[in-house]
Amino acid sequence: MSIIQNTINFVKNQLAHAESGHNWFHMERVYNNSLLIAKEETCNIEVVQLAALLHDIADSKFHNGDETVGPKVARTFLESENVSEETINHVVLIIENISFKGGNFEKKFTSKELEIVQDADRLDAIGAIGIARTFNYGGFKNREIYDPEIAPNLNMSKEEYKNSTAPTINHFYEKLLLLKDKMNTETGKKIAQQRHDFMESFLEQFYKEWNGTN
Repeated sequence: MSIIQNTINFVKNQLAHAESGHNWFHMERVYNNSLLIAKEETCNIEVVQLAALLHDIADSKFHNGDETVGPKVARTFLESENVSEETINHVVLIIENISFKGGNFEKKFTSKELEIVQDADRLDAIGAIGIARTFNYGGFKNREIYDPEIAPNLNMSKEEYKNSTAPTINHFYEKLLLLKDKMNTETGKKIAQQRHDFMESFLEQFYKEWNGTN
């Protein structure tokens, strides 16, 4: 059995009971988006595949904010599969540097493979699926849908972003609507524009219904 199929099986097992916005189907969508983007880029496809499949293997949001768990789980698995140390290190660096974290932090690592998987992950955070995932997570955390009295915070530190309990609608302004302009690849940018436009249409309709002006 190939390393990719073994990784798929491992991820499915690890995330069998995960919150539905961060489960196997999220990993599968990111994997498929990564392959789509990689067709137009020069890259190490095995690194892209492994990083896409393992990027959220232990999301810090579900491990008391501990960002070391995911990279450790990924490394242990890849070592058990006798993957080369060079590939393991690259995959781990992608996992450590892929997330948004409030958008206000300095990049410590970059590679074409990171750019591809990061774009694929961000695409799954916007558009119709992004909206569904956002409200699913908001419900999971028992957050308000919207509170007109609580304005979005556009200048959060990494820690503020991680600990935010703001209404779900705020997340559109604090992250989702910002992602279009943070895409790395041309393919990612094209797909992101369409999904961004859909989110703006959704918000326009949301406020009409909220304010009774529909």
